[in-house]
Amino acid sequence: MLDFNNECIPVDPNDVPVKILRTGDKIPVIGLGTFGSDRFTSEQIANAVKDAIGLGYRHIDCAEVYGNEKEIGRALKEVFESGLCKREELFITSKVWNDRHSEVALACQESLENLQLDYLDMYLVHWPFPNYHAPGCDGDSRNPNSKPFSVEQFMNTWRQMEELVKSGKVRNIGTSNMTIPKFEKVLPLMDILPAVNEMEIHPCFQQRELFDYCVNRQILPIGYMPIGSPNRPLRDKAEGDAIDIEMPQIKDIAEKHGVHPAVICIKWAMKNGHITIPFSVHKHKITSNLKASFEHPLTNEEYNSINECECGSRLVKGQVFLWEGANSWKDLWDEDGEIVN
Repeated sequence: MLDFNNECIPVDPNDVPVKILRTGDKIPVIGLGTFGSDRFTSEQIANAVKDAIGLGYRHIDCAEVYGNEKEIGRALKEVFESGLCKREELFITSKVWNDRHSEVALACQESLENLQLDYLDMYLVHWPFPNYHAPGCDGDSRNPNSKPFSVEQFMNTWRQMEELVKSGKVRNIGTSNMTIPKFEKVLPLMDILPAVNEMEIHPCFQQRELFDYCVNRQILPIGYMPIGSPNRPLRDKAEGDAIDIEMPQIKDIAEKHGVHPAVICIKWAMKNGHITIPFSVHKHKITSNLKASFEHPLTNEEYNSINECECGSRLVKGQVFLWEGANSWKDLWDEDGEIVN
């Protein structure tokens, strides 16, 4: 039986590796994700944020659409007032949601007020188009106002993002859920380049081409769903989806290390060289994920074995964002190398 009390001993934040952004800012290689409103209350997630900071996390990944920034803001206020850590010791991200692309400054200010912060370390364009779906909708839902990707529309949003940096409200800006064809169209037009691209990365879906494209342009990849999110919303589940923590290679290595397969997925992310943002509300899992960022790294042989899990299993397909005339969710991801209109 696992000794959870022993597993929940706080980690020295200085033991957690960091990466350097193009601005020179440091970002811890592991952060706490806060998307879990389909299974947990906002208060539970806010409490997880407090627990995580107490256990040694210094990187928290938030978003307006997660619906819990007010609660997280109260939790952060308690953390700062308690003296547990200072604001400048944390790296806090939020994201502008699709229906706010024309009012980025207002959306950012609302996130700042909800989080009770004066600035954000990172602000992302959550999706590269303003296609909106109602919270909690099912996978078959479609919004008749959805449109294909537009360079002009995206750049209008990005110009507003750049103004946030100039105003001091945001230290870094980045993208999420982008593709190479979209990057090719917009990167030459940007005055301030993205510091990061948040994207789905796990052993069964490694996105090597996009990963390398970003790294070669000083855009740090941040991988969401690092263990394959077996408890993700039903709308994001489909027949044939791989389950990373059940892959034989990962289970074998986990048994050798004496840890849960999820921990091996985190160790793989560290060896792979990207930032990762696992989510949990359970203190022992929060702690074991953090320790995985620096304790007992994978050998090259183990890492190469896990690389063989790649099977192209995209879990977040984004079908709720499809526009009239689109063929399938694959149109969102420009899989043939061209932007689909």
